Amino acid sequence: MDRRAAIGLGVMTALLPRTVLAQNGTVAMRADGYLPGDSTEFVRLWPGTPPGGEGINLTLKVTDTVQPDGFHVRAISQIQTPGFFVYRPVTPNGLGLLIIPGGGYAAEGMDRGGREIAQHFAGLGITCFVLRYRLPGEGWQNRSEVPLQDAQRAMRLIRHNAASYGVDPLRLAAIGFSAGGHLSAMLAIRHADQTYPPVDAADALSARPLVAVHMYPVITMGDGAHQGSRDKLLGDNPSADAVARYSLEKHVTADTAPSFIALPADDEIVLPFDNGIAFFEALQVAKVPSQLHVFQDGGHGFSLHWTIGKPAAAWPSLFLTWAASHGFTG
Repeated sequence: MDRRAAIGLGVMTALLPRTVLAQNGTVAMRADGYLPGDSTEFVRLWPGTPPGGEGINLTLKVTDTVQPDGFHVRAISQIQTPGFFVYRPVTPNGLGLLIIPGGGYAAEGMDRGGREIAQHFAGLGITCFVLRYRLPGEGWQNRSEVPLQDAQRAMRLIRHNAASYGVDPLRLAAIGFSAGGHLSAMLAIRHADQTYPPVDAADALSARPLVAVHMYPVITMGDGAHQGSRDKLLGDNPSADAVARYSLEKHVTADTAPSFIALPADDEIVLPFDNGIAFFEALQVAKVPSQLHVFQDGGHGFSLHWTIGKPAAAWPSLFLTWAASHGFTG
């Protein structure tokens, strides 16, 4: 672990809560917020105060709900120190994957759409980076840009330090879940936008993923929007311009990263036609290479654990087969 990672890990440990208990007699989350199998390699994104963070002092909050089968569903908020956790495979194949958990821009999943995804793909040789991004409703200036700033910075840092991670800087993908899918779609579209002043040499590098994956994504901020995500990202009573700017189906161009979308037809939380399907239509109109899978059922947030025994369990292999045709192959 390099000095930056060690310092970042120390900061994160200091910010974690002291008492959180598991339920139902299952394996308990440690007092510092970790579970067995978590990565302890954390890389902070910003060398000092993150953009627009002057005067902000948040204490990380972790909640843990344990399912009847013992699966943990942790969520985090009050994120003062954004960064990413590195999950290194035993035998790296040169591929890298930035993983962006969801949570309605109000919190972020640590297990669902986070750790379980990293463990799965690391088992296939892909080096994984689970993003811990700042939440827009927690006092940051320029609130709506804060998540994208962190996603861009993460991609650039991974590229800058690719050799130390055993990855090819040209073969980096991004995957987002729910509101994290809104962020992965923003990254696919706005990877070249200057959302913050450059801070070091890493910021001269591209933030564009080779391919991007959007799982049951929040896309629109207009009609059919997920209201919770919209409220947290844009605030109360956003202007028509703000709604249009962050309705991503309106901003796809030929430079948008090739995209894979998967969602359940029975999603009653993030409506498929107004969000993921509308985004796929925009990708097709712009002639961006893209693929859409709509599963009959699964419900919102199926991730991996909730696909066991269902057709939706095929999505990781479907994604990898598609991504290989665009150069994402080990």
